Amino acid sequence: MNDPRQTQLRKEMKKYEKTTLALSIRQLCNTLIPLVGLWVAAYYSLSISYWLTLPLALAAGMFVVRTFIIFHDCCHGSFFTNKKANDIVGIITGTITHVPYLQWKNEHSIHHATSSNLDKRGVGDLWIMTVQEYAEASSFGKLCYRLYRNPFVMFVLGPFAVFLVQYRFNRKGARRKERLNTYLMNVLIVAMYAILILLVGWEAVLLIQLPSFYIAGALGIWLFYVQHQFEESYFEHDEQWSYVHAAVEGSSYYRLPKPLQWLTGNIGFHHVHHLSPKVPNYYLEQAHVETPPLHKATTIGIKESFLSLKVALWDEQTKRFVSFKEAKKHAIKKQRIPA
Repeated sequence: MNDPRQTQLRKEMKKYEKTTLALSIRQLCNTLIPLVGLWVAAYYSLSISYWLTLPLALAAGMFVVRTFIIFHDCCHGSFFTNKKANDIVGIITGTITHVPYLQWKNEHSIHHATSSNLDKRGVGDLWIMTVQEYAEASSFGKLCYRLYRNPFVMFVLGPFAVFLVQYRFNRKGARRKERLNTYLMNVLIVAMYAILILLVGWEAVLLIQLPSFYIAGALGIWLFYVQHQFEESYFEHDEQWSYVHAAVEGSSYYRLPKPLQWLTGNIGFHHVHHLSPKVPNYYLEQAHVETPPLHKATTIGIKESFLSLKVALWDEQTKRFVSFKEAKKHAIKKQRIPA
């Protein structure tokens, strides 16, 4: 952190840490209006064919992802200049996305302050074991970790476990204001569904909301996963850890086709976001393009991103993620080497 180049890089982000009200309002409109429109269209299509309803519901789910990006910016206080406006919009978008505003805001701030720090894992991040930790874990601990890292568990069961169950409860040590906010948002979510059921019936809500909710949740987990879990990532213990290195080397640039980049609110420029969380999502691309040092961030395309599914353990010796199979081979090879 004492490196003047790192200090300068963080300073260069200051000019992008600006909220433009017109852009924020426009993003609210071009996100929430299509979301409501797609949901209504999906409802009316039920009388024609569910094969017409399903793609509309899935498209609505993509706009839920974009809604989450607005929620995410509100949590960082970067969507509006006014704190109350961020809080109000954050609670509304959090209700739509099923995420408790203050709980996620507090956990996510810890995630930014500790990302890629091996000594400060466990809050607002994914469960990551080092090769040595896994080798020393009990059989039950290894089983739990393998289940957690299994793609079916993470991306099929995960959205329901996280967004429907985990987020309905307060985290350990939460303060009164955060606890009350979680209760409030649980009530708002129940109220939202109660109104929808009264308007269109529970069958319609289930047929539309289930695929919409699932695709949004699965994509949300996938985006968070792939932008921190790649082979040549960055992890260090606290004494060697650097905020700037963690941002630029420990977060990827997920290069997506323009339509997907738009739907995901530019969150693919994750290295920029981690370097400066105060940059609104609509300035992330500009910050990346105009700042040459950021071009060195690991760039991952859609095809390459699926390779991240094989990484599971952080190898402190080689400074990279390895698969369970690679870790096992290395352990066997090490055992064969005479002392």
